[in-house]
Amino acid sequence: MRIKVCKFGGSSVASAEQIKKVINIITSEVDRRVVVVSAPGKRFSADTKVTDMLIALANCVLEGRSTDDAVAAILDRFESIRAEHDLSQSLMATVETELKKRISLPTTNPGAFMDGVKALGEEFSARFCAEAFTKQGYPAVYADPKEAGMLLSDEYGNAQLLPESMALLHDYLSAIKEIVVFPGFYGYTRSGSVVTFSRGGSDITGAILAAAIHADVYENFTDVDSVYPVDPRIVPEVKEGIKEMTFREMRELSYAGFGVFHDEAIMPAVRAGIPINIRNTNRPEEPGTMVVPRRKTIPGRVIGLACATGFGTLYTSKYMMNREVGFGVKLLTILAEEGVSFETIPAGVDNMSVIIRDAQFTEEVKAKVFARIHTELKVDELAYEGGLAIVMAVGEGMRGTTGVAARIMSAFAKADVSVEMINQGSSEISMMFGIRSTSLKTAVRALYQDLFQ
Repeated sequence: MRIKVCKFGGSSVASAEQIKKVINIITSEVDRRVVVVSAPGKRFSADTKVTDMLIALANCVLEGRSTDDAVAAILDRFESIRAEHDLSQSLMATVETELKKRISLPTTNPGAFMDGVKALGEEFSARFCAEAFTKQGYPAVYADPKEAGMLLSDEYGNAQLLPESMALLHDYLSAIKEIVVFPGFYGYTRSGSVVTFSRGGSDITGAILAAAIHADVYENFTDVDSVYPVDPRIVPEVKEGIKEMTFREMRELSYAGFGVFHDEAIMPAVRAGIPINIRNTNRPEEPGTMVVPRRKTIPGRVIGLACATGFGTLYTSKYMMNREVGFGVKLLTILAEEGVSFETIPAGVDNMSVIIRDAQFTEEVKAKVFARIHTELKVDELAYEGGLAIVMAVGEGMRGTTGVAARIMSAFAKADVSVEMINQGSSEISMMFGIRSTSLKTAVRALYQDLFQ
C-alpha cells in the first residue's frame, strides 16, 4: 500500500475554514495517512501567528510582565477554531491548563523555557485537527511526539534528530490504523524536556516522518501553487512555476532565500530518496512542484534564482599568504572559537575573504576576532564590510556548460550592478554572486529578464 505524509503550514491551519480544506485533502486519497501540522498562522495580513503570540507570552514571563492579556489572546484564537467545528469543550480546558503549566515552569534556562512555551502552538493545532477529523467521520489520533519517539538533541531552538528516533517513529506509526495527526516543530530530549527545531521546523518533522515510514511521497502543502523560479515580490510578472527540480537544486535555492521550503527539511527525504511534492492547500487540484533525486536537464538552463540580504565580508591580506601553511585553517579556527560560522571563502594569492552573516558579527564579536587575527596571524590588512547581498543562480543544466557565468555577468553589467564576489560550488549546479544590498532588486530583475524571458 502506498503511503503519503502530508505537512500543512501555518496558513493551512490558520482558521476553522482552512482546517476543513485540510480534512478534504487528506480524505480525498486513501494514501494520505500521516498529517503533520504547524501552529495556526495568519488569517489575514494584519493578523499574528500563534507561534509569535506564544513567544510574546514567554517573553512576558522572562521579563516579569503580566501574562493575562497574552494568555487571553491565545485562548480566544483557539476558541474560535473550536466553536466553528463544534469540538469538545475539554480541548479548551487542555489549552488553558497547558498554557498555565508551561509558563509556571522554572526560567533558569531561558532557551528551554522558550521552547516549552512556543511548541504549544503545534501541540494544540494537532489536537484540534485530530478531533476535527473524527468529528467529520474520519477517525484520527493525535500523536504525542514523546510517545512516538521523536527524540532530539538538547540544543534549544535548533535541535537535531537523534539516531535512535527513526526506528521508534517507524514502529509507532506503523501500528496505527487511523489517520495520524502529528505536531511539527518539536520533540523531546532524552531527559524529557521539550525542544524545538529552528523556526519553520515543521517541514523537518514532515520529512523525518516520511523517511521513518518509507513514504512514497512527502506532500508539503503551503499557500502557493508551486515553487516559482524567482521571488514574486521582486518580479511580480512571474506566472509559471517550476514543475520539477532535484533535491540539490532545492537545497541550494532554499539556502539562498527561497522561503517555500525549510532548507534543513530536505535532508531526511534526500537520504531516504523520497520525492517531495510542494502543493497549495487552497488549490489542491494543482500538481505543484515535484522535488526528485534526478531529472532530465537542458544544457545551460538555469532553473531558479534566489537571493538574500544580511551578509558581510571579512577581508584579510598578507604578503606571501600562499606560502604560509595553515593560514586558512587558523583563520577559520578563530571564527569557530568565537562562535562565527562562514558561508563561503573567496581567495586570492595574498588575500582571503570570508563571507559571514551580519547578525553573527556583533561589535563585541568583531572586536575579539580582529584582536586575535592581528595577534595570531599578523596580517597586513584587515577589514569588515556589511551590507552585502547574495544572488544565486541554480540549475542542474549549468553543470559542464560554458558561457553561463558570462551571460550572468553581462546582465549585471547592463543593469549597472557591481559584483563584489563570485563563487561556484564544486557540483557546478550553482553560482553565487555578492553584490551591495541596495542593488538586489535591480540585479534579480535583470537576471530574470535575461535568463527566463
